[in-house]
Amino acid sequence: MTGTPDEFDYDAALRACAAGERAALHRIYQLEGARLLAVALRIVRRRDVAEDVVHDAFVRIWEKAAGFDPTRGSGRGWIYSIVRHGALNHIRDHAREMPADETLIERVEQAGEASVPDPYEQVLLASESGQLYDCLGRLDAPKRSSILLAYLEGCTHSEIAERLATPLGTVKAWIRRGLQSLKECMA
Repeated sequence: MTGTPDEFDYDAALRACAAGERAALHRIYQLEGARLLAVALRIVRRRDVAEDVVHDAFVRIWEKAAGFDPTRGSGRGWIYSIVRHGALNHIRDHAREMPADETLIERVEQAGEASVPDPYEQVLLASESGQLYDCLGRLDAPKRSSILLAYLEGCTHSEIAERLATPLGTVKAWIRRGLQSLKECMA
């Protein structure tokens, strides 16, 4: 199981991992760690997150090595797919996170829960330059509402369609066209 990545027997290394041989996992890391980090980094775009993704992937490789099926693909491809899936899962799981605006939080706490501002007001309060507010104001109400529901309240397209009593395809078109308009306005 020694050699360069081209000579290395990944299938045998995964069988060794399944048998509890830590040296096999270590050798995979030595050969592929830097490349796997580069794959994760291209997807998540933050080194600290990419390092976490690779670490989690190696834990998964160790735990799931017995489930590797060489008839379904190469061992090396399986390893890379675990890293790619981990990075993509991280992106999907964190796509709706937005950093908290401390000023907005203070205003909401002072006003009490009964008077929490609507999403349009949240953007107004959080926007430093007012340009985003101005650009949102130029959108027609359905596009603006759809975008705000998606990005501020984290609603899915289906949830937006239900809340606005509008066909799903129409909501998707509003969001796509609205985002294009915002992009042009902000440029």
